[in-house]
Amino acid sequence: MAPTCLRPLLRYRSFAILFLTPLLLLPLPVAVPTREAKCAYIIIIMAVYWCTEVIPLAVTSLMPVVFFPLLGVQSSKSVCLQYLNDTNMLFVGGLIVAISVEQWNLHKRIALRVLLILGVKPALLMLGFMIVTAFLSMWISNTATTAMMVPIVQAVLDQMDNTEYDVTMMEQATGQTNTVIELEEKNASDLTSVHVISNGQVPDDPRSSEEKKMRKRICKGMTLCVCYAASIGGTATLTGTGPNMVLKGQMNQLYPNNNDVVNFASWFGFAFPNMILMLVLAWLWLQCSFMGLNFKKSWGCGTERTAKEKAAYNVLKAEMKKLGPISYAEFNVLLMFLLLVLLWFSRHPGFVKGWATRLFPEGEKYITDSAPAVFIALLLFILPANKPKFIGWNPSMSDPEQTEEDIKKPFLSAPLLDWNVVQRKMPWSIVLLLGGGFALADASANSGLSAWLGHQMTPLGSIPPWAIATVLSLIIAVFTECTSNVATATLFLPVFSSMAASVKIHPLYVMLPGTLSASFAFMLPVATPPNAIVFSYGHIRVLDMVRSGIVMNIIGVFCVTLAINTWGRPMFELDTFPTWANSTTNQ
Repeated sequence: MAPTCLRPLLRYRSFAILFLTPLLLLPLPVAVPTREAKCAYIIIIMAVYWCTEVIPLAVTSLMPVVFFPLLGVQSSKSVCLQYLNDTNMLFVGGLIVAISVEQWNLHKRIALRVLLILGVKPALLMLGFMIVTAFLSMWISNTATTAMMVPIVQAVLDQMDNTEYDVTMMEQATGQTNTVIELEEKNASDLTSVHVISNGQVPDDPRSSEEKKMRKRICKGMTLCVCYAASIGGTATLTGTGPNMVLKGQMNQLYPNNNDVVNFASWFGFAFPNMILMLVLAWLWLQCSFMGLNFKKSWGCGTERTAKEKAAYNVLKAEMKKLGPISYAEFNVLLMFLLLVLLWFSRHPGFVKGWATRLFPEGEKYITDSAPAVFIALLLFILPANKPKFIGWNPSMSDPEQTEEDIKKPFLSAPLLDWNVVQRKMPWSIVLLLGGGFALADASANSGLSAWLGHQMTPLGSIPPWAIATVLSLIIAVFTECTSNVATATLFLPVFSSMAASVKIHPLYVMLPGTLSASFAFMLPVATPPNAIVFSYGHIRVLDMVRSGIVMNIIGVFCVTLAINTWGRPMFELDTFPTWANSTTNQ
């Protein structure tokens, strides 16, 4: 509880931040009437509003449209162009494809199929949940992935718990261990019913306190693994999460001649191995924390499944059965998804000429990753959700009335995706947030603020680059626990770019670790939506998340530092200061 004297202040906190921040900062543009100072004035106000969320993040993102022209920093035309540029179109196209995958439950089918293949031993079950969540999070939003996976985890844990209770009760009542239990699907009344033994009395829960504690710990580990895997998985692809798109957009904004150094293929080549490493270490950490490293019990290779494991398998099998066979629409969406991934990878692979260069004149110059993304999105609004019906031309071969009715039906059924669904599910606020960030980066560069910041950071040149990258990663990982991941990347990446220019190191040497670290929101329920979803189920306390999250942040920073200093160096030529960065800073 806050002290009595502070309660009135807390009550007016939002009001005070909203109106006092611009007033207190007003001396900056008044005393120093330059474009750099005016740009910094708006950026600091937006940073405070983003960190405190006194107004919605997307609304704060619209401030450059109003205030940059009013203060003479940039024209309205220049600012507004940043809100739907190439990177934002890539993000929108990728999100539309993700929405179609969700719409037809293709993500759930993939998840259940993988879990049934991997098995239901405790260690394998957790690994299965993490692999599935990370893979889905690479393509659809982290929030949607977590929202789908947590109920599956919950159903499996509930069935395992109920089966364990039934086994214990039967052993107590008969004095014998019943090794074969027929699992029945429990309805709502069964779940709330009271178990009784033969004499009609309600027994005490026969399970020991040690077993209860172990059950709670397994429950915590299984649910935490989902939100952690969602955050880790989103880092593997360029469209997987917002901060990645911020980097892509700001690289194009600040370094227009960067030769498309960050594209879908190059990002995947760098970030996917990092994701695998983080996922394995996170799995080992959660195993140690919540289950213990009892390999015989956890893996149980070659042993017969226990009643709990059979229960878990039956739940997954029942969920898979509910989906039925794969439909025509699901198959089409899967084909479109695979085609999009193939087009992204083969557009500009780097080591060979891609289809953009081979098929189109000057394609490498004109075609970016947004083109295939929007192309596939367009196809989803055209391709039918049901098989087209070819009607014979001879009406005597069938019922005339039926034939006439069939002729009236359109050849193509409703498309795979409806615009109303896209309107409802598209996170438009992220699109505006990205646009606001690109507007800030563009204004910083054009006003001279970036050059001024870079000059102030020249003393950092005496520190080894790997140390700079590690320290910045730690700072971002801590900062992102309290603010939006996208807002964190938006605020810090232009500063990192200026710093790289001042000390003459490759901009990606500090921007890549900073971007990945913006997704390492592991410690608090409010840090990111996947954490909040998992926390809402009531199995985890804030302290549990903080304890696990601290180690997860250390794992994340370690993996990013390792990645940027090993395979990242030759991939992006990080040991040299590129000419495109030098020419941009000298403009």
